[in-house]
Amino acid sequence: QVQLVESGGGLVQPGGSLRLSCSASGGPFSLADMAWYRQATGKQRELVATITSGRRTDYTDSVNGRFTISRDNAKNTVSLQMNSLKPEDTAVYYCNYRRGRYDLWGQGTQVTVSS
Repeated sequence: QVQLVESGGGLVQPGGSLRLSCSASGGPFSLADMAWYRQATGKQRELVATITSGRRTDYTDSVNGRFTISRDNAKNTVSLQMNSLKPEDTAVYYCNYRRGRYDLWGQGTQVTVSS
């Protein structure tokens, strides 16, 4: 069973940057499509960014141009570089692994953007 562990969250001022990482173990990482989701308090979980096994990327409009998703198949990690952060980016960020019938989640990491 694949396990996902996120790291890199924290408190940052508006306009600042954070880099989230998700480490995967227990399965074939390079074959999986990976994604970052987020869920703000009182809101539904939303898709933030995806990167396919073929390294095609896609972003939700609200983060396009500010966030960059990347993967390192040698290290079994997917990262999310977040720049120009805004208070509305505050949420718990989740890593998602999707391959065939497997749709797996990490435990989440809190990102808080506040002055």
